[in-house]
Amino acid sequence: MIDRIDHLVLTGRCLEATCAFYERALGFRRVGAAMRPAALTFGRQKNNVHEVGHTFDPKAVAPTSGAGDFCLVIERPLDEVRAHLESCGVAIELGPIEREGAQGRMMLMYFRDPDGNLVEVSRYD
Repeated sequence: MIDRIDHLVLTGRCLEATCAFYERALGFRRVGAAMRPAALTFGRQKNNVHEVGHTFDPKAVAPTSGAGDFCLVIERPLDEVRAHLESCGVAIELGPIEREGAQGRMMLMYFRDPDGNLVEVSRYD
């Protein structure tokens, strides 16, 4: 019945800081229009970004900054992405480490965005 996820919503303390982090660290592209949520696109997906106190209805019952935990699949070698993240001042919390993903074994790294959301970047071999 379900084909894929179209988008997720992240709630951040500062919209500009959250968007700038994902643009700089992961190459997301910011898109948006007046009176609409900010969005960060990548591949065929996007994350909408809401700022605490300035969310859009309907929304989660208790949108909270830093409550996200998601895994992104990368195509580049993990070492290359790690070097890029570190050059952007992003601290790797754990990894590379092997885990089980939706399509089998993967290698991944964990780090946090400015709001404390746990971000995983992974690569299937």
